[in-house]
Amino acid sequence: MPRQRPSAVWFADEPARKPRLTRERITTAAVALLDAEGVEGLSMRRLAARLNAGTMSLYEYVGSREDVLDLAVDAAVGEIELDDDQAPWRAALTRHMTRSRRVMRRHPWLPVLMATRPLLGPLALARSERVYALLHGAGLDGPRLTSAVGALTYFVQGFTNAENVWRTRQRDPAAENELRRQAQEYLDRRAELHPTLARHAALDDADFDESFRLGLETVLDGIAPHVPHA
Repeated sequence: MPRQRPSAVWFADEPARKPRLTRERITTAAVALLDAEGVEGLSMRRLAARLNAGTMSLYEYVGSREDVLDLAVDAAVGEIELDDDQAPWRAALTRHMTRSRRVMRRHPWLPVLMATRPLLGPLALARSERVYALLHGAGLDGPRLTSAVGALTYFVQGFTNAENVWRTRQRDPAAENELRRQAQEYLDRRAELHPTLARHAALDDADFDESFRLGLETVLDGIAPHVPHA
């Protein structure tokens, strides 16, 4: 039977390894299954089938499906490349957040899971340490530091999740452009009711890369006045 789940997989020691399975193999297979089927498609039965193992054998290494998700999230977050250079805080954070978005685009299930579970794995903690250290080194501390980290993190997660959902539903560029054109024309015809939207919403703009760059820049602009060492 499945073991009772601890508060997080990271709080329990890994069981003794057996020849056929390891946590590493289970995690790699889970990430591949999540990429292919999404969170709803990950079950212990499907994961075991991908590993050519019995379902109950998985419970020798993980206590539950939630443990598997924790492991998969940490492995995916670990794909965010870390720098150890001495770049200024703003340039370093821009690079880190841009890389974070790239990884979340590669694994569309990642942004939501990151926002709904404790990120206590060793790879996730290393990335969190990097972000906190950059802002703390620039002079932020206390609630201002945690709020700045939150603003950056939630912007990247929210933006990329919305982008992933949109791209999942709009796979034909020509159809997307036509939809955007129609939406903008619809708004233009209602310019008297919604003049600011009609003029500035730019519904026909499909450049996610530029939108992300400008949005991240705006968040960093909001943090900058509170950074004493800028």
